[in-house]
Amino acid sequence: MVLLSSANLELGSPAQDFNLQGIDGKFYSLMNFDHAKVLVVVFMCNHCPYVQRIWKDLVDLQLKYLNQEVNFVGINPNFHPDYPDENLVNMAEQAKLYRMNFPYLLDETQMVAKRYGAQCTPDIFVFDEGRELRYHGRIDDGELDRFLANMLRDEVSLEVQNPSMGCSIKWQGADDSA
Repeated sequence: MVLLSSANLELGSPAQDFNLQGIDGKFYSLMNFDHAKVLVVVFMCNHCPYVQRIWKDLVDLQLKYLNQEVNFVGINPNFHPDYPDENLVNMAEQAKLYRMNFPYLLDETQMVAKRYGAQCTPDIFVFDEGRELRYHGRIDDGELDRFLANMLRDEVSLEVQNPSMGCSIKWQGADDSA
């Protein structure tokens, strides 16, 4: 297993649109989240122990902020022949196990992950109402929770943030099956 940190991205960058199928059979794009003041995009997968460790925290944060116009969306970029568990059927099973309360989408071509600059799972991106990147970092130690609370109070500073750490994305055609 390869442990990576998320890439250092320029805050203020625009969210990249997508059209991905979720575990519910529906297709989602950024437009589906227009009503949200804050959008949290989490690149995640089924097999990564770092994702499994924070999955309940993500569900709890979505529940905490749901009535405050914050929406989460999970995107699985690990559709790879060496990882057969990373498919919509198994994603739905994982979502049920963790009582997931936000859409979980499959990035079969991995183009969305590449456009976002995602490097690892989990890799967390927080966008404001104008869908500009305001946070790219970790959930650990309440960091994401504090940032969301500050963002809803319009007390956001665009300072250096701590990178997320997790398993490498299993890029198709690459020999990184660790």
